[in-house]
Amino acid sequence: MTQTEQTKGSQHIEQLMRQLPPDSERYQVLATAKQFKSSWVELGEWLARVSNSRRFAEWGFATFEEYCTREVRIRRQTAEKLLLAFRFLERREPGLLERKAGRPLPDYRSVDLLRQADEQEHFSMADYSELRQAVIEEERSHPALARQFRDMAQSHRPELKVQHQHRNALLAAKRLSTSLQEIADVPHQMVQAVAQLVDYLEARQMQREEET
Repeated sequence: MTQTEQTKGSQHIEQLMRQLPPDSERYQVLATAKQFKSSWVELGEWLARVSNSRRFAEWGFATFEEYCTREVRIRRQTAEKLLLAFRFLERREPGLLERKAGRPLPDYRSVDLLRQADEQEHFSMADYSELRQAVIEEERSHPALARQFRDMAQSHRPELKVQHQHRNALLAAKRLSTSLQEIADVPHQMVQAVAQLVDYLEARQMQREEET
């Protein structure tokens, strides 16, 4: 989300808050949404309540997703991850919720990786414990945890590593093809060769997607 999008979202939320009683549930959800970066657990908790009670319908929204995107101003995918991460903590790591008043909890995206490791069959208990250590105790950054999660998944499912390699190769070939088209003195046959490589990699990717 860009800074402009954040500013517009905050202004939208503040305008709505001025129209609501401060002690209302709807106001409280918006208040926690304003502090999203530092209090995702509170926002996840409120969203879980709204989703479970279907209060969004009373507030004029046809679906929970519509409520999240139009009023709270978070994407559907973000709302889903927040809900899953919060419910995971409730079920699997309730002790962490008591930490929210002390040091900050890990990024909700990192908690969601931990949830996935807990739910996916090819992750062992040892894998889960190792990832839990990195997420909760060592408090590694989300990009580092995402790489660790990917490496773990690929170690058990080699086909995922192949897919990742092919995807990276396709992206690199597309970038090279675009750059070559902007250089006048590159021989035409070389430009065509790279374009053919892009076509081949795209066809292979489509084939793999159809097979899965």
